[in-house]
Amino acid sequence: MTSSDLTLLPDGAKERAAARVGVSIDRSTRSGPGTRVGFACAEFNGGITDRLLSGALDALEEAGCDLESAVLVWVPGAFELPVVAQRLAQSKQVDAVICLGAVIRGDTGHYEFVAGECASGLQRVQLDTGIPIVFGVLTTETVEQALIRSENDGSNKGREAAVTALHTAEVLGAVSSVKAASRVGFAAGRR
Repeated sequence: MTSSDLTLLPDGAKERAAARVGVSIDRSTRSGPGTRVGFACAEFNGGITDRLLSGALDALEEAGCDLESAVLVWVPGAFELPVVAQRLAQSKQVDAVICLGAVIRGDTGHYEFVAGECASGLQRVQLDTGIPIVFGVLTTETVEQALIRSENDGSNKGREAAVTALHTAEVLGAVSSVKAASRVGFAAGRR
């Protein structure tokens, strides 16, 4: 982890900034009910993907999401995630797509190609469709690191991906509703 206490957003930073701008949008609650989620999951390193998916589903249930409306698609590996994420986003059946998998470094340069192309492909899909495409693909040096990041606890990266999907969908919805000189819900502030 490269983060430290020095890189955390300071207490009160959002409020200070909101007091200086016309409109400030900040998620203050977690969305859930009504948010439709799609999953693109890699079968390669599937034991890790399964653990990530369990964490994501737990987080969505805790947020009150109706998992009956969720769409789950399995693909051979991480390299195939972008095209499936694109199809899910274009379907208009989901508000966010969570992509889950694990790329673990091996003895060849395969790792760089798969991890990098997966990440850039998912970013492109997100920008092209305007739908949150969440990168829940572990990129680790070892199997042990992947197992740690997919533990059945609060640090599960699948859980984090689900929370990110809900929050990003919520913020995008709020941004879409901004009108000139209006205040937006959440933690909106005006001078």
